[in-house]
Amino acid sequence: MPPRKKKPTEQEELFSASTAKEIQTILWKAADKLRGSIDAAQYKEFVLGLIFLKYVSDAFEERRNELAKELAEDGISEDQITDFLEDRDEYTGAHVFWVPETARWSWIAANAKSQGVGKLLDDAMDAVMRENASLTGVLPKIFNRDNVDQKRLAELVDLISDARFGGTEDKPAQDVLGEVYEYFLGNFARAEGKRGGEFYTPQSVVRLIVEILEPYNGRVYDPACGSGGMFVQASKFIQAHRGRGHKADIAVYGQELNERTWRLAKMNLAIHGIDGNLAARWGDTFADDKHPDLKADFVMANPPFNIKDWARDESDARWKYGVPPKNNANYAWLQHMVSKLGERGTAGIVLANGSLTDQQGGQGEIRQALIEADLVACMVALPSQLFRTTQIPACLWFLSKDKTPQGAKGLNDRRGETLFIDARAMGEMADRTERILAEADLAKIAGTYHAWRGTPSAREDGLTYEDEPGFCFSADLETVRENGHVLTPGRYVGAVEAEEETTDAVVAKIATLTDKLYELFNESSDLEKAVREQLGRIGV
Repeated sequence: MPPRKKKPTEQEELFSASTAKEIQTILWKAADKLRGSIDAAQYKEFVLGLIFLKYVSDAFEERRNELAKELAEDGISEDQITDFLEDRDEYTGAHVFWVPETARWSWIAANAKSQGVGKLLDDAMDAVMRENASLTGVLPKIFNRDNVDQKRLAELVDLISDARFGGTEDKPAQDVLGEVYEYFLGNFARAEGKRGGEFYTPQSVVRLIVEILEPYNGRVYDPACGSGGMFVQASKFIQAHRGRGHKADIAVYGQELNERTWRLAKMNLAIHGIDGNLAARWGDTFADDKHPDLKADFVMANPPFNIKDWARDESDARWKYGVPPKNNANYAWLQHMVSKLGERGTAGIVLANGSLTDQQGGQGEIRQALIEADLVACMVALPSQLFRTTQIPACLWFLSKDKTPQGAKGLNDRRGETLFIDARAMGEMADRTERILAEADLAKIAGTYHAWRGTPSAREDGLTYEDEPGFCFSADLETVRENGHVLTPGRYVGAVEAEEETTDAVVAKIATLTDKLYELFNESSDLEKAVREQLGRIGV
C-alpha cells in the first residue's frame, strides 16, 4: 500500500497559493483558530489590526526601497543614504505612515519568539499611533492579554509574514492587503449575523449606489459609515473608470456611532490609501453631528433600519419636512441627508421597505413633503436575501436637489418626475442563503437610471430611456399623488408583458403581493389606532 499523503501545513499551503482568494482563505482559517481565546466583540479588531500593521509596514518598506534605489542612482554615498532612509519627511511626504524600527513587521517577526509576540505587537501599535497623529486612538492594543493564546498568535504572525502580498495576480501589495481586509470584514459580518449589519453593507449593494451616483469628484459623505465600505467603493469606481494612476478627486467625510466600528473604518480607509475625515471621535449623528457645516456633492449611506431609540429633538432645524416619530428614525435619516446636500447634490440611501408606505407618526406626511419638494429622483426595490444580516425587505432611495438639465451638462429635464425600478427578480444566489447582484444586473439598473437622466456615461454608451413593463416606469408628480404618495416601485412599473412566466417573474409577483399586504397591515394599524383614540375620548 502506498504511504498516505501527508496533509500540507498552513505555511506550505500559503507558499503554493497563487491567487489573492487562496491567500484570504488560508489566513482566515488560521485566524479563526484564535476565536475561542479572544472576546468575540474584540476578535475582528484583533485580526484586522494585525493585517493593518502588516500593511503600514509593507508600505513603509516599499517606500524605503524606492528611496534607496533613487539615492544610489544619484550617486549618494552609503552613509548619506542611511541618513536619508531615516528621514520621516521622505515617507509622510509620499503619504506613507512613518513606522519606527520596533514596529516594522520584519523586526517583530525576527524577535517574536525571543521577546514575546503579544507585547511586541502592543508596543508596535502604540509606537505607530504615537508617530502618526491621524491614527491616535485607532489601533488595538489587546495582544498581550492573558486570554490570548500566544502560541497561536505567533503562528498567525508567521503566516502573515509568509503571505505573498506583493506580485499576486499583477496587483500591488496595497490592493491585495485591501482585498484581504474587505474579505475579513465580510466574513465577520456573516459570522455575527444581525450585528454584522452595523459595520458592513453587501458589496453589490454598495456598488449599485456608487454606479448610479458616479462620484468622480467633490465631497462624499456617509453619516452612518460603518467600516467605510461606501468610501472604498467610490475610490474603486474612479480607478475602474479613469485608470489606476488617476488620483481620486474626492474629499471623504463620515461619522460612526460605535467606537470599535469607527476604528475599523479608520484602518480600512488607510489601508486603501484614502485620506478621509471621520472626525476625531465616534459619535451619534443625530445628537452630535461631527460635520455640522458640511454641504456634500454625494451622500451614500446604509443607516440602521427602523431605529426606535434615537436622539429625537423636535426643535431640530433638520426636520424641515416634518418631525420624525420617536419610534422610527427612517425619516430622520432621510431629512438629515437632505440637509447635507449641496445645491446640486445627490444621495443614495438604503432603507427598509416600510419607508415606502409607512403612515404612522406622520411619516406619510413627511414622505409627501419630500415628494412635493421634488427631491425624490429614483426608487429601487431590491431583491430579497441580499442582506445576510437581516430579513427585512430593503429598497434604495435616490434624492436630488437639482433635476434640471444643469446647463452645460445637458442632462434630461426631470423636474416633477420620479423613476421607479423594480429589481426584486434580479440577482443570483452566491450560496444557500445569500443573493448578490450580478454584473449584468448592476449594469442594467445603473444604465436605466443614467439613460433616464441623460448623463454623459449614458450618451457615451448610446443608451436611451424607455419604460419597461415590470421593470421601470417614469412617473410624473400627478401619478404619484394619485397613488397616495406611496413609493413602492411595484405599483408603478406594472406587470411584465404577456409571456410564459419564469421563476423570477413569479418571485416578483410574490414580492409585490407581500408589499401590498404590508401596506394593508399599516393601514389597519392606523385604523386600529384611530379607533382606540376615539374610544378613549368617549370614555369607552
